[in-house]
Amino acid sequence: MTPTRSSRRLAPAAAPSIAANADYSVGVVRTLEEMLQVQTVRALVYMGDQACPYDEEFDGNDFCGATHLLLRCGREPVGVARLRWFGEFAKFERLAVRKEHRGGPGLKLLCDAAFALAARKGYRKLIGHAQVRGEAFWKRYFKGRRRPGRPAFNFSGYAYLEMEFELAPRRDRVGLQSPPMVLLRPEGDWDRPGILEGAGLETAAQGLAA
Repeated sequence: MTPTRSSRRLAPAAAPSIAANADYSVGVVRTLEEMLQVQTVRALVYMGDQACPYDEEFDGNDFCGATHLLLRCGREPVGVARLRWFGEFAKFERLAVRKEHRGGPGLKLLCDAAFALAARKGYRKLIGHAQVRGEAFWKRYFKGRRRPGRPAFNFSGYAYLEMEFELAPRRDRVGLQSPPMVLLRPEGDWDRPGILEGAGLETAAQGLAA
């Protein structure tokens, strides 16, 4: 009996981490369960710790051209961030880390992963809205600067300012020069053959054997 294409198709590999250290790992959110974990962390941090209203926290942008990153300590979801993609820049937002994991290496790992992902997609500039009290952190660890001529502003009871970050160009960026099968691979996992590539090889083999 000849196996069908569907039975021969390779099962998708587990989604890899895009950054990791001894205690933490960061991955791109791809499943409904992971998205629920993102929402749980954000509810704990923004609605719980900062008393942010629900309608302000869940703002209608989570499923509109956004990429979510999930920070884990072991299997436990402990931090999140969201990236949205615009023509001239990427926007880094909704950064949240559960209070018992703040001050450790997880926060920087999560930020580094977000910046690297944006650079891999070919972006040269990233912007974010930082609380005024956190400006020194972004300057010290990520060489950010306040956007010139842009005043501070307020929402949800906090004062914010716009920060911008220059991203180093990457020779391995994903773009128009990338092979078509690379562009079909899952977000952030562009260096591994995807499920469609396995299916293509099997289809070709069946055609030769017919």
